[in-house]
Amino acid sequence: MADPTETVSKITAKGQTTVPKEVRRALGVDYGGRIAYRIEQGRVTLRRAEVEHRDPALRGFLKLIADDIAKGRNVKDLQADLQRALHKALKQGKVDLDAPIEGKVDL
Repeated sequence: MADPTETVSKITAKGQTTVPKEVRRALGVDYGGRIAYRIEQGRVTLRRAEVEHRDPALRGFLKLIADDIAKGRNVKDLQADLQRALHKALKQGKVDLDAPIEGKVDL
């Protein structure tokens, strides 16, 4: 682990400050990026805020699926072995969405 680094920035009359380059680099944020502040027991910590992706087609797609489920059409139960694999993966905690899929997949 690297030695701790401290850097100082000035707060303007409007309550604004520049996030020092070293901090931006450590958080992995750049112009337009977002940071989240956490205040706990008199200490403030920073982290990179999760980016909220808003796909305009997603809401319509999810509504289509919800309507199909409500009407009982185009929706089938998952195969038992796939259900077991999903339950096992969820119990293990983190899931790597980029990992290769094992076995046969029917869509």
